[in-house]
Amino acid sequence: MPIRAKSRTGEATTTRSRGTDAIALLKQDHKEVKALFEQACALGTRATEQRRKLYGQIAAQLRIHSQVEEEIFYPAFRERTRNASDERQEVLEAYEEHGIVKHLLGELDATDPKDESFLAKFQVLKENVEHHVREEEGEMFKMARAALDKEELIELGSRIEAAKEEARA
Repeated sequence: MPIRAKSRTGEATTTRSRGTDAIALLKQDHKEVKALFEQACALGTRATEQRRKLYGQIAAQLRIHSQVEEEIFYPAFRERTRNASDERQEVLEAYEEHGIVKHLLGELDATDPKDESFLAKFQVLKENVEHHVREEEGEMFKMARAALDKEELIELGSRIEAAKEEARA
């Protein structure tokens, strides 16, 4: 099991004896989705088949990521927060932002990538995801590191990894 340590920048790192903490896993998901969005946005307007494939990858990753946050990470963090606290508000906003992303995914699922509205909807999805990531990485994850100890974050990370594997199966 890898041992978790912090780099100079405060990012979680791992060695062989302990698992990766939840926040490091969620940040990795953010990076992967960002790279997929960049690939999709670099395509020409007529590259509809490539866009369809990239959108499929983005949608699948966003659905799994949202699921592990909503079922594992947010409840654990929320349990450590007080009513009417800034931390609780961050969690509640994150759930709402997920709802918006899920709605946009539903609209994109029903829209042919050849349709002129697809690119507009896709851009709105990208902007909403970027906003959500900024809030999580800028505020929520700092609050969660303060509220949850290292062992809890590693245990949550193990649960997240298992849930993601199950969702992909």
